[in-house]
Amino acid sequence: MIRPQEIGYADELLADGTVHRRYEDGLEEWRSRSPGHPHLVRWHDNRGGSGTDELLGDRVIKRTLADGTATYARDIGYGRTVWARGERLTVNRSSFGGRMGVLLAGLGVASLAITAAHLPPLSMTAAEEEALRRQQEQAQAASSSSGGDSGGGDPGAADSGDDSWEAGWDGDAEAWTDDDFG
Repeated sequence: MIRPQEIGYADELLADGTVHRRYEDGLEEWRSRSPGHPHLVRWHDNRGGSGTDELLGDRVIKRTLADGTATYARDIGYGRTVWARGERLTVNRSSFGGRMGVLLAGLGVASLAITAAHLPPLSMTAAEEEALRRQQEQAQAASSSSGGDSGGGDPGAADSGDDSWEAGWDGDAEAWTDDDFG
């Protein structure tokens, strides 16, 4: 079992439709959906960093910094996202799933343990990333065509009932969700 550094965060929806994310370690990010790209979020932070977060599929998130450096994360449900090789775990304290995950972890629920299977890839080829993008698009299309509310393609729904990836977006690129890519 892996014991990453846990960093909680809370999101605040701003009047302009963007989100102000505050991490417990003092980092702050301002996040907005990229028009025309429902799985891409642009961000900048209070430490001079900026870049994009992209949901690729299979719960994998690609974070690309302004200098082109990429790192990967994996949503593991209950508002939790594992970054790099398990060194860091971000927990959405403002979502139901995140609060539920914290509660269950406090109760010692073994299914919330982080294992090697939860770890994101260290690196990916362009072809591997594209395959995951297609998988995400197919899952989203299947969910939409079934009349579901985002269940089929929703990474959080599979194990937690938390539609953190797509809840509240309803196909509108300006809408906000309670957990926007990690």
